Amino acid sequence: MNAQKRQAIFARLREHTPEPTTELHWTTPFELLTAVLLSAQATDVGVNKATARLFPVANTPAAILELGLDGLKAHIKTIGLYNTKAENLMKTCRILEETHGGEVPRTRAALEALPGVGRKTANVILNTAFGEPTIAVDTHIFRVANRTGLAKGKDVVEVEQKLLRHVPREFRQDAHHWLILHGRYTCVARKPRCGSCVIEDLCEYPDKEEITA
Repeated sequence: MNAQKRQAIFARLREHTPEPTTELHWTTPFELLTAVLLSAQATDVGVNKATARLFPVANTPAAILELGLDGLKAHIKTIGLYNTKAENLMKTCRILEETHGGEVPRTRAALEALPGVGRKTANVILNTAFGEPTIAVDTHIFRVANRTGLAKGKDVVEVEQKLLRHVPREFRQDAHHWLILHGRYTCVARKPRCGSCVIEDLCEYPDKEEITA
């Protein structure tokens, strides 16, 4: 895919969704970190229901530590893998309190040192909470990047590196959100909705004519 086509794709995605953002509910970097930690193998809707119960009671590392492991589990037990997630969140809160003054760190290395935080989660925090032009590649973005031809790669790191290299600078800040929303609602896994896709004519997916026929 050439640079002109990439420019056109993101210009069209921006026109369609001028101010994209995460569908997780949050008001502070720690709330976002908590929501993202809870979101693994869970829907944003499910996480939002749980955090709507949790955050009014405890939305800082100190408050969650005071709540205790059993208290935390009681608030998030509707989410899959809640036992492991609760343990990781408690460990993370201790590190934040003991090492970072109760604040979410702003560097990738410090974020990835937190229990349960990998490269993708760190990128989400850096981009969404702190405004850095990172691109967190999840299953949706991996699929969209490969399927459309935007950035083909055999793994998420390769796709991330290609996107950072090829996405025009003016779109880099919001590229993560545009691509994840496109993958979640249009370029879905089993049967992409090519007929309602705003970038259908720019996409290089070879089977799209067969899908829309």
